[in-house]
Amino acid sequence: MNITVLYILSGITAYLLGSIPFGFLIAKTKGIDIRTVGSGNIGATNVFRSISKKLGVMTFALDFLKGCCGAALLPLLADKLAPGLLTGLAKDILPVFCGALTIVGHNWTCFLGFKGGKGIATSAGMLIGLSPLSMAIALGVWIIVFVTSRYVSVASIAAAVTLAVIVWPLHLKDYGLWFPAVLTCLALLAIWKHRSNISRLRAGTESRFEFRKKGDA
Repeated sequence: MNITVLYILSGITAYLLGSIPFGFLIAKTKGIDIRTVGSGNIGATNVFRSISKKLGVMTFALDFLKGCCGAALLPLLADKLAPGLLTGLAKDILPVFCGALTIVGHNWTCFLGFKGGKGIATSAGMLIGLSPLSMAIALGVWIIVFVTSRYVSVASIAAAVTLAVIVWPLHLKDYGLWFPAVLTCLALLAIWKHRSNISRLRAGTESRFEFRKKGDA
C-alpha cells in the first residue's frame, strides 16, 4: 500500500463516519422525522428543542464523538494498517484531513441526500483531538455568548470567529501556514452553514433557547 491509497481509504472512512446522521436516527426512535419539525436541522439543538433534552444531549455527544474519532482514532488505525508509511508532514496532515472529511460528511451526509447538519458538535470533537487549547478558548466564548444572548446560533458563530483568529498565533510557528489555514476554513464553513440563522437574526425571527421542560423522554 502506498501513501495515496492510505489517504483515500482514510478519507472515505472519515466521510462515511461523519455521514452517520445520529440526530435523524435518534428522532426516528420516537417516530419523528427531525427534518420536518422545528428548524428542520438534524443537529442536537433541534433534537433538544423539538423532541427532548435527553435525546438532544445524546445527539450532541454522538456527533462530538464522530469528530474525535475522525481526527484521533482513524489516523491511529491508518498507522496500524500501514506501519512506518506515515512519517513527517504526511503524518501531521492525516488527522486534519480525516477530521475535516468527518465534518464534511456530517454537513453533507450521503444517507440523507447530501443534506445534513451544521457541524458544530463534530467540529468541537475534531478540535479536542487537534488543538485542545483552541477548543477551550472557543468553548469559553460560546458559553459567555450563549448565557448572555440565549441564541445558540450567535454563540456558535462567535466561537467560530474566535477559532479563526486564535489558531494563527497558537499554531503558525509550530505547523506553518497549512494548519491554521485549514482550521480557519473549517471555522468559516461553520459560519456559512449558519447563513439561514443570520438571516433570521437580521429579521428578528431567530428563536432564543428556552430551558423549560419540553416532554423529556
